[in-house]
Amino acid sequence: MTAPSRSNEQGKRSSGRIVARIIWLSIKMLIIPVLCIMALIVGLAIGYTVLGDKPLSDVFDFNTWKHMYDLVFAEGG
Repeated sequence: MTAPSRSNEQGKRSSGRIVARIIWLSIKMLIIPVLCIMALIVGLAIGYTVLGDKPLSDVFDFNTWKHMYDLVFAEGG
């Protein structure tokens, strides 16, 4: 008595399933960094507007962050 042979089609995956699996893996790998960046932006906006009583538009201004960098890393004299 011999075991019934399986068809080769069960072992193969369609290219659509492979592409879907790659896309799903990419989404899973990118979700944490995206959520961290979103949390950073929301935290900056809340902290700057609520704690600093400044307008929200200043959060995204490059000169604001340059000024803060200069304050933190200024050489004391």
